[in-house]
Amino acid sequence: MSGDIQILIAMGLYMTVVVGIGLHYAKRASESSKNYLLGGRSMNPWIVALGAEASDMSGWLLMGLPGVAYFFGLADAAWTAIGLAIGTYLNWLLVAKRLRRYSYVAGDAITIPDFFSNRFKEDKKIILTIAALFILIFFTVYAASCFVTVGKLFSTLFGIKYVYMMIAGALFVLFYTFIGGFLAESASDFMQGCVMVFALTAVVITGIAAAGGISAIIENAKAIPGFFDFFGIAQPTLVNGVQQVEAGQPLFGPAGTYGFLTIISTLSWGLGYFGMPHILLKFMSIKKINDLTLSRRIAVIWVIISLTAAVAIGIIGRVLYPAQFLTQSAAESIFVLMSTNFFIPLIAGIIMAGILAATISSSDSYLLIAASAFSKNLYQGIMKKDASDKAILIASKVTLVIIAIIAMIIALDENSVIFKVVSFAWAGFGATFGPIMLFSLFWRRVTRSGAIAGMLSGGAMVFIWNLLIKPLGGVFGIYELLPAFLTSCLFIVVVSLLSKEPSQEILDEFDFVEASN
Repeated sequence: MSGDIQILIAMGLYMTVVVGIGLHYAKRASESSKNYLLGGRSMNPWIVALGAEASDMSGWLLMGLPGVAYFFGLADAAWTAIGLAIGTYLNWLLVAKRLRRYSYVAGDAITIPDFFSNRFKEDKKIILTIAALFILIFFTVYAASCFVTVGKLFSTLFGIKYVYMMIAGALFVLFYTFIGGFLAESASDFMQGCVMVFALTAVVITGIAAAGGISAIIENAKAIPGFFDFFGIAQPTLVNGVQQVEAGQPLFGPAGTYGFLTIISTLSWGLGYFGMPHILLKFMSIKKINDLTLSRRIAVIWVIISLTAAVAIGIIGRVLYPAQFLTQSAAESIFVLMSTNFFIPLIAGIIMAGILAATISSSDSYLLIAASAFSKNLYQGIMKKDASDKAILIASKVTLVIIAIIAMIIALDENSVIFKVVSFAWAGFGATFGPIMLFSLFWRRVTRSGAIAGMLSGGAMVFIWNLLIKPLGGVFGIYELLPAFLTSCLFIVVVSLLSKEPSQEILDEFDFVEASN
């Protein structure tokens, strides 16, 4: 039996299990929109913890982050990982319990736009509309990044045209999300979180042995200027985006500096967690609020292990295969190369299932939340307020299909760099929802006008900074999430203080939640 067939069999078995999970939950998910979109608030702490982190990290963890480490060295990938680890911990510590409690008190909200709208007792659903539209935009982009990952994975493994593999993977994700909803997504995310951490640690351990041990890896990595430096960065010698090679060795220029402003900018990735709907929904779905303490511990340990392994894979990969990948986009396949070279095909197939697991666990969340933004928030909240629960379910599933098609169109470009696509969508969510989530949960005086101003200014600044200001370089070259997040906070505070104090009903509800914590 050929190696490709064995890999395909292993991955096929994995996909069969995922579909089985979807079918198992199909009946229960179809009972109500609350079950389909939030699992009926019945999740246990292990599923919430690993489901949140698996859906968060996606194929970006196994392909995007190792690709950055492979191409530019330690600093950029490591500081990003540190920011994400800190953000993960603070999000679970500060937001999880309070949001679970507040979302139930505020009209038993089952989506993030619902929560914001109910929190400010909206009659005209402006906040709900803005939130739903931003979710539709950014989650469609996010889903596209997952489809790019699937396409690259299967194209690299089997030599089949990228577009065909991308579409096939997207259709698979769409099918099982369509039938099983949040329950299937959460249960499979738990399994996928386990597969992901196994795949990462297995490749790291085997890679260290293949490279001659940790000391040999560090010695070889340090031979590249700035490559193994927390305060420097490697500078590949590029011509039209392709790294040049001489005598079989890739060429690098003098090390670049990785200064304080760049570090703060990179650490700001952690701010994004406060505004990630797919993670925040997991907090809202747990059955017992106090179980979130256990969930936090599980999630943080998982994240630290996984991020450390992902960065290490990129470093080890450059030592073992120095001239294998000559573009940043191609470098995102280093995990695939190491897996197929280190393990017999059947085991490699299981390892490859880690990438598939990461991709599925994210894309199903993105598709489902984007669908809920339309069906629950725009369709029922704005267009047809008397829509039946069955009508909402149908609208959710139709929207799933439409969003998946749009995401597939965006993902047609096989040269897309997963890291860049994800970083833009991450900034969009972090700046649009992060500040107002924190202010909604912790500041009694925040107003509806402040919320609207904060969401619009944060979301707009992501586009403005990324497209117009960041290209200027220098101090303006920082990650767009940081200035956009700060802009949103400023607008929330100023507009809230200038506008009329919230109603007594809103204040009483806030005080009730505050007293319950």
